[in-house]
Amino acid sequence: MTRELLLRLDFSLWSLTKNMVMLQRCILKRILQPFYSGNQETTKGLLSAGFPTALLGGHRAAGSKSCGTDVRERTLIAVKPDGVQRRLVGQIMQRFEQRGFKLVGLKMMQVSDDLLSQHYSELRTKPFYPRLLHYMTMGPVVVMVWEGHKVIQVSRTMVGHTNPAEAQAGTVRGDFSFHVSRNVVHASDSPEGAQREIQLWFQKKELLNWDCFDQTITCEV
Repeated sequence: MTRELLLRLDFSLWSLTKNMVMLQRCILKRILQPFYSGNQETTKGLLSAGFPTALLGGHRAAGSKSCGTDVRERTLIAVKPDGVQRRLVGQIMQRFEQRGFKLVGLKMMQVSDDLLSQHYSELRTKPFYPRLLHYMTMGPVVVMVWEGHKVIQVSRTMVGHTNPAEAQAGTVRGDFSFHVSRNVVHASDSPEGAQREIQLWFQKKELLNWDCFDQTITCEV
């Protein structure tokens, strides 16, 4: 058997082996996707049972370096009546989706005075509070809860300065708002504030816990 023929045979065997591994990986991933997608404990169990890491699509075992609990951070975003009236809801939502955050709560509602008095409890003694109350009840609002890595901090940057005159271009208020009294959107300003506001605006059953298929790509560092 000539050297050239041996080389061709070796290459053919290598190609066949590679294709078989790829086929096994594809089949196994389809079978196990509902069980281990986003579930570190299940992945760890599969690895300990002898499944090769390559066949699991490169998923890491529990304890590997990743975003950790930060990826579960949540914030409240509300499109105010002027944003709803101007049909900006879709564009605002798109910005958060494109950033990679996960929507876990969404509803449209006419806000009551009682809810607003709790939300703006620190502003009730301010002279502008009656005008704020009128503004927030002049039409429906769209309220959302977004989840993701450092979502509170990033969302505040995306929304921009409270005063649109000082908001940078590219932010929601910098692009869509024209006056501090009509600044289109609200975003929680801290972890404590986000937790309080989410509990105020949403019941627990209205928030969904679900796994994005791209989490393993966007979360692991």
